[in-house]
Amino acid sequence: MPEKSTPERTVNKADFWFDPVCPFAWITSRWIGEVEEVRGIQTEWHVMSLSVLNEGRDLPADYRAMMDDSWGPVRVIIAAQELHGANYVKPLYDAMGEQIHHEGNKDRASVIQKALAEVGLPADLARFAGTDEYDAQLRSSHEAGISLVGQDVGTPVVAFNGTAFFGPVLTRIPRGEEAGKIWDATVTLAGYPHFFELKRSRSESPEFN
Repeated sequence: MPEKSTPERTVNKADFWFDPVCPFAWITSRWIGEVEEVRGIQTEWHVMSLSVLNEGRDLPADYRAMMDDSWGPVRVIIAAQELHGANYVKPLYDAMGEQIHHEGNKDRASVIQKALAEVGLPADLARFAGTDEYDAQLRSSHEAGISLVGQDVGTPVVAFNGTAFFGPVLTRIPRGEEAGKIWDATVTLAGYPHFFELKRSRSESPEFN
């Protein structure tokens, strides 16, 4: 008798757009990592840019300075993707995020240098932080994410099974089944075509533990 074929397991794919300098995107990305463990999703990681998003906007001087200083990390990730493959996007994000959000490293050049070394990429890629050589690809990646949710939001953007949403904005990282339940609720709410916003004032700063 012929062997019975085993049905293939359906893998649900999520897409996640991030800017490595954003602390809220960092927390949401760590939450997604927990969701992968308990809901069986696989995530594809993409760059978006707060610097691109805020071009031409009237911003307070300190925030404008931060935006001007934040081109480097996303440019280097895009350059690594173009020259060495998309499999480096998430490891570079992880390495940069550890430096920025856990180590408190505010020197963007140092963040880039250490992240490249950690993932085994050539140090010479750091030169792309100060050039617009791959800005067309950066803007295309950014637009692919932001176009799903509108220009009046920021990072992160998550898309899943035809549903896209900004956030959720979290100040702590949900773990285990709690992470899964928040995912279920978020996807359900965002999937309702007439739902647009649920918000309350934030009363605490993010923590990354």
